[in-house]
Amino acid sequence: MKASELQAVQLERLQWTLEHAYRNVPLYTRKFDEAGVKPSDCRSLADLAKFPCTTKHDLRENYPFGMFAVPQDQVRRIHASSGTTGKPTVVGYTERDLDTWATVMARSIEAAGGRPGHKVHVAYGYGLFTGGLGAHYGAEKLGCTVIPASGGMTARQVQLITDFRPEIIMVTPTYLLTLLDEFERQGVDPRSTSLKIGIFGAEPWTEQMRAEIEERMNIDAVDIYGLSEVMGPGVAQECVETKDGLHIWEDHFYPEVIDPVDETVLGEGERGELLFTSLTKEALPIIRYRTRDLTRLLPGTARPEFRRMEKVTGRTDDMIILRGVNLFPTQIEEIVLRAEALAPHFQLVLTRPERMDHLTVHVEAREGATAEQRAAAAAELVREVKDSVGVTVDVSVVDPDTLERSMGKMRRVLDRRERA
Repeated sequence: MKASELQAVQLERLQWTLEHAYRNVPLYTRKFDEAGVKPSDCRSLADLAKFPCTTKHDLRENYPFGMFAVPQDQVRRIHASSGTTGKPTVVGYTERDLDTWATVMARSIEAAGGRPGHKVHVAYGYGLFTGGLGAHYGAEKLGCTVIPASGGMTARQVQLITDFRPEIIMVTPTYLLTLLDEFERQGVDPRSTSLKIGIFGAEPWTEQMRAEIEERMNIDAVDIYGLSEVMGPGVAQECVETKDGLHIWEDHFYPEVIDPVDETVLGEGERGELLFTSLTKEALPIIRYRTRDLTRLLPGTARPEFRRMEKVTGRTDDMIILRGVNLFPTQIEEIVLRAEALAPHFQLVLTRPERMDHLTVHVEAREGATAEQRAAAAAELVREVKDSVGVTVDVSVVDPDTLERSMGKMRRVLDRRERA
């Protein structure tokens, strides 16, 4: 597709999306009216900058189904992500949306080197998280054979890979490192497996980690990008031919990069916050969604009709991505505040022992709390974080007035991971 042809498709789909959202989602009706814009004001792609942005807060304020643009009987699936206030962000899909999602995921797997007939070992989590099912249906759409392993049971994962001989694995990069260690513990050379391609997403990872994975496992390691609010995995994909950033499937997702402070749209090659507008979603159209991810847009290479986004270099908020799960300090705060023996003063300390990200919650005890009360509160905090957020953390209960304060406030996150 020529650039002019793609832009014509984008504009037509963008105009439909703006009208669809304005007519069917009260939030967008109100936001557009407050900004003094109508869908008909979008006469070019550049006109999108006139329209207001959407934030994660908007989705949570409209929990659970206030952002849906179609009747409930047209929604075929619901996914959700964990939230900062106890309410997840909820997304829905029509039958056409699910087919679109499978199509862009199939396109992503093909760009990574996958082909019909390949066996795909999916070790992303299944359930409300979009990773597992997104990968699953995309692989089937391409004509692959899916092994729906999901996460956990590491020793069994190694056995399945050894016995079923898949060519592709889809998993978080840090869990792949855990699998590598398990192969070696079982006396199996990871380079001897049938795997040829690893498609890694759900968390940032470095070029150094790519080099280690490719060396230790003798595979091509490529990146995939997505987020549930926009669709799920499959919004952008790194191509195996170049491994130089992720090509965005711009016929379905229109990207912008803005200055995160004043929301000015930045030019190609300038680093800022990534925004996405869906172009074909029916159940939950999303307009200028602020991802909080920092990156820049670059010309396409292996897929020249589509622009690339550079690997995400950080975020504009305080979100922690721990082993593929989004975690916010406010989630920990809510749990801490419910514990009678714990004071509302805590710090989250991130470390990376043996290449795996690890989080320790250091929290002060309340005055007068006994040793038994401290121990019980620590165990309860571990359990509630696991139940509500989905990750395992360590908890250290320290004496009152022990943790460092700055200007009367706690420095919530201490990142002590070694940077490559």
